[in-house]
Amino acid sequence: MTPHRALLPPGWKRPKGYSNGISATGRTIYTAGVVGWDENEQFLTDDIAAQFRQVLVNTLAILGEDGAGPEHIVRMTWYVTSRDEYLASLAEIGAAYRELIGKNFPAMAVVEVSALVEARAKIEIETIAVVPG
Repeated sequence: MTPHRALLPPGWKRPKGYSNGISATGRTIYTAGVVGWDENEQFLTDDIAAQFRQVLVNTLAILGEDGAGPEHIVRMTWYVTSRDEYLASLAEIGAAYRELIGKNFPAMAVVEVSALVEARAKIEIETIAVVPG
């Protein structure tokens, strides 16, 4: 159970895997764009799903530094370098998401970009979390 409320206007179809909007009150935590490298800033793989998993691990470590967990995430913006590669990896991405984030479905956007600043990065995610207080 998340400590915030998903916003779904009457008659709208429920989105799959995200929320149209979120209402939350509390202390706000913002991450920078997080990529899928390890704590030594080394990429261990060029696979987008594996990098995504590492992005989530990294994001949760950052949020944990101020007492936040996956249930506090209210917004995520994902930047991917290949829409096709992203779509082809949805099963693995979804499995990693369910394992690490669970049943929290924040407001999200996924944007294809031509490149990311880190040349080996396939995905970068910015996250906003709100911890009730």
